[in-house]
Formats: sequence, C-alpha cells, structure tokens
Amino acid sequence: MISNWLSAALARRNIHYGWAMVAVTFLTALIAAGTVGAPGVFIVPLQKEFGWTTAEISSALSIRFILFGLMAPFAAALLNRYGLRNVTLSAQLIVISGLVASLAMTKVWHLMLLWGVVIGIGTGMTALVLGATIAARWFVARRGLVVGILTASVATGQLAFLPLLASLTETYGWRIALTLVCVLLVVSAFGVLMIMRDRPSDVGLRPFGDEGTEPLPAPPPNNTPIMAAALGTLRDASKSGVFWILFATFFICGASTNGLVQVHLIPMCLDFGIPQVQAASLLAAMGIFDFVGTIASGWLSDRYDNRYLLFWYYGLRGLSLLFLPFSDFTLYGLSLFAMFYGLDWIATVPPTVRLTAQRFGAERANLVFGWIFAGHQLGAGTAAFGAGLSRTVLQSYLPAFFVAGALCVVAALIVLAIARVPAKTAAA
Repeated sequence: MISNWLSAALARRNIHYGWAMVAVTFLTALIAAGTVGAPGVFIVPLQKEFGWTTAEISSALSIRFILFGLMAPFAAALLNRYGLRNVTLSAQLIVISGLVASLAMTKVWHLMLLWGVVIGIGTGMTALVLGATIAARWFVARRGLVVGILTASVATGQLAFLPLLASLTETYGWRIALTLVCVLLVVSAFGVLMIMRDRPSDVGLRPFGDEGTEPLPAPPPNNTPIMAAALGTLRDASKSGVFWILFATFFICGASTNGLVQVHLIPMCLDFGIPQVQAASLLAAMGIFDFVGTIASGWLSDRYDNRYLLFWYYGLRGLSLLFLPFSDFTLYGLSLFAMFYGLDWIATVPPTVRLTAQRFGAERANLVFGWIFAGHQLGAGTAAFGAGLSRTVLQSYLPAFFVAGALCVVAALIVLAIARVPAKTAAA
C-alpha cells in the first residue's frame, strides 16, 4: 500500500503522516474550490452564446451555493459514518459527472440542474468540514494552524485558477477551460485514493502532538442515521444564542465573499472597461493575499481572543467593500482593494471553528460547524442572486457592494455579544 510506504518514509525523516493528510487535502480542496469559483469566469461567455441574463445565471449559482452549504452538516455525519476517503472520492465523482454533462448543456434548466444541484451537492459533501475533521482527528497540537492552511486552500483555489481559466475561455472557449477543471479533479481523486486514510490508527500512529506510545484504538462503528445525527445536532445547538450569533455572522461572511466578490467582481470590472483576464488576475492576487491572511489567522486564533479577531476581520472587510465603489477602478485603487480585502477573504474561519469547538465540544464541533457553514452558503446564495438582480434591474452592481459592506460592520458588532469563556474551560 502506498500509504504504508509513505508513512514509513516520512517516519524515517521524523515527519508525522498527518502532514501528508494535510497535503492531499490541501490539493483536493484547492481544485474543488477552483470548481466552485470557475463559473464567475463563464458568466459573460454563457450570456453571449445562449443569451441568458445575469439574473438567470446567478440563479443557478445561487442554488449551488445554498446546496453547498446545506450539505455541510450532513457531510460531517457522512464523514463520521463512512470515512474520509470514501466520502471524498464519492463527492469528486459526482462533481466530475456534473461538469462533463454540462459540456453539452443548451438550456437554462440544464445549467440549474448541473451547476446548481449536482455540483452543489458534490462540492458540499466535503466543504470546509473535511478540513475541520482532519484537524480534529489527526492533530492535537497545531490544530489552529492546520485549520488555517486547509481553509486557505479553499479560498485560494476559488481564485488562483481564474486567470488561467479566463485566458483559456477567451482563446478556446469555456468548454476547454471546463475540461481542464475535470482533468485536475481526476488527478486529485487519484491522490485521495492513494494517500488519504480515516484515522492515525490506520497507519499505526497517534495524532500529531499526542505523547502516547500506542496507536489509539478505532472507535466503535457509527450506525447513527445521517439525518438523525445532523438534525439532532441542529436541535441542540439552536438552543444556544452563541450558535445564532456565529450563524448570522457567517451568513454575512458568505454574502460578502463567495456570493458577491467571487461571482460578480469580474463582470462588474467589465462594466468599467477592465478586460476579463485582468479582472481574473485581480481575484488571483486576492487569493495569494488570502493564503497568507488565513494561515496567519489560524496562528493568531491559537493565541488571542477569537471574538476580537472576528470583530476586526468583519469590520475591516466592511470598510474595504465600502471603499471599492470610490476606488474609481484604477490600477492603484483595485490593487489596494485586492491586498486589503484578500488578507481578510476567509480569515474568519479559524476563529469561528475554535469558538464552535469551545462552546459545543470537540466531538460535535464538525456537525455544529456544518450548520454554521450552511449559514455561510445561504448568505452566498442570497448575495449571488441579489447582486445579479441588481445588475439586471438597476444596471449596476454598486448597491450590492454597499449593502455587503454595511452588513460586515453589523457582524463586527454582534460578534462581541458572545460571552468570554474562562481560560480553564477553553483549554479543556
């Protein structure tokens, strides 16, 4: 088995296999996230080829965002019951099937079914809960850093491939660009098959940072029905005010990132005379800054009060969104926005994950976070449709950016309503 050989090779270099898990999950999340971000490049080409309106295309993307989020709590239950590798491979197969079928689509309902429903379910089967699960199972030390790295891969993947996809789309058409995404997904699926394992005990290890000498025994089989595990967690968590604060702030997080900037920044730049490839490069630059910002956020979340981190993240993001319409869309103004906004793109995830684990316990953290992440994607879906509707009805995206900026300021304020956890409780 490649995993056993790799485990032995890493052990000779005093490297824990958990870092191989981080590497393969990083690659998988990077490419899967590129799949989620790719349609932002295809909006204008689809309009030109099929005559679909921005609102119609945005409706399909809105469905995908919502399903991507609503699948998260059920994805956590699936991962707990059927294992990381099995669920991840199944998710990749669903996404590849949906993308290949979409190469032949000709109707709006094809777009809604394939890019909305099929890809929404497939990408949602792992989402951010995969990274949270790996951090919890494979690491005792450096959990915040691991969550930061894997979260960074999600946001960076949504942005980093855009210049290449935009260039291919301009030169060869959107189908060639989409074919490249399918090939990359096949490559990542092979890596998952060869390397990913469910628990450290599968390769004879304890979690990284665990000072014990014998591998932890495998837990008893998890036979809890998927619906019961997910909905039971929601029932219990919904009794807590902390859950609703985190849900609301993550709703705003999704509305101000994936649903707005990721989907609509490129077509908005076209409205101001900025070419598509240049606009996609702007998003890619955000991805680079996001990679740095999110990993730094993971490091900070291990050391400082996560409530105040979220206050600053949401507040500064809101100011950057309010600034964008006044940047005059010059090279200097857009570059400043890309740097400032990119550092904060998804830096909110590590503090939110840690607050979730502190308040609801490590055993249920991935399930509760799954529901909080559902709020994130509901926000993304709302913004994706709302911004498209604004462009169709008002002939401008700017009102959507003003609303998103104001909502971020609201999120910065309400997160301070979470009571501080005593140090001993947080450590436990």
